[in-house]
Amino acid sequence: MQTHTVTDSLKLQFDSLACQRDGRVLFAELNLALEAGTCLELLGANGAGKSTLLRTLAGLHSQYQGSFVSPLAVYQGHRLGLDELLTPIENLAWFAGLESCPFDHPRALMLAARLGILALAHTPCGKLSAGQQRRVAMIRWVLSPRKVWLLDEPLTALDTNAQGWLNEIIAEHCLAGGLVVCATHTDLSVPHKTILNLRPPLEQVAW
Repeated sequence: MQTHTVTDSLKLQFDSLACQRDGRVLFAELNLALEAGTCLELLGANGAGKSTLLRTLAGLHSQYQGSFVSPLAVYQGHRLGLDELLTPIENLAWFAGLESCPFDHPRALMLAARLGILALAHTPCGKLSAGQQRRVAMIRWVLSPRKVWLLDEPLTALDTNAQGWLNEIIAEHCLAGGLVVCATHTDLSVPHKTILNLRPPLEQVAW
């Protein structure tokens, strides 16, 4: 049995949630309730199911058992979803349109300055480095009205300064009442985070 409930409240809850891929159950059943202000760090070996869990929570993976409750979220997978022909500002405006919210141009420029890419704000994203494109994605999360962020390996391609900014942005989001679920192989430097280490079930059971 599987159920997925989308809620207006800022709540994320798993009840006996287990995901499957290619006929194999990836991790033991999860039972967990997260409230606003929480950062959940997903750990586990390659293939443990971190990305699959995030995709499930985002509504992009349907091979699961159990149930979960989640609000609408910003999902950031390995691919950033940027149009390389558009500038960072144009991409951010496009993302705002997808979420049917006004585009805060002044705030976007302020965040670009904070992340060291203001001079590139009107340069096509295809000419930016991988790390610079990652910073554009970070601005997208902050500008989104959605309070839940599902982030898959967000530290990839970031230099030391940008990693520091990422940790600051996640901490600020949680302090403001947001909720972050992040899969990573590099520990986040975020206060009061919760760690969930995904492990395979003791035995495989056919669904």
